[in-house]
Amino acid sequence: MRLDKFLKNSRLIKRRTLAKEVADQGRITINGNPAKAASNVSVGDELTIQFGQKLVTVQVESLKDIVRKEEAASLYSIKKEEPVSQD
Repeated sequence: MRLDKFLKNSRLIKRRTLAKEVADQGRITINGNPAKAASNVSVGDELTIQFGQKLVTVQVESLKDIVRKEEAASLYSIKKEEPVSQD
């Protein structure tokens, strides 16, 4: 599944266009590698997303094309949340 579609379906990011913009800005990595919106996401992958001043690391648990709001959180598990380091 495409990264931007997964982020929208899991409701980590509200809109697919916004997910694409975030990925194109280099704020998302898959298993430590920079990711583009069209990058493939598989079950077991670890995504690190920079939301403002926070880094969120999640693990992909399942992939579904159609997801109800109540089921969205079951697509991933949060591994850690940490502030962005100021270098």
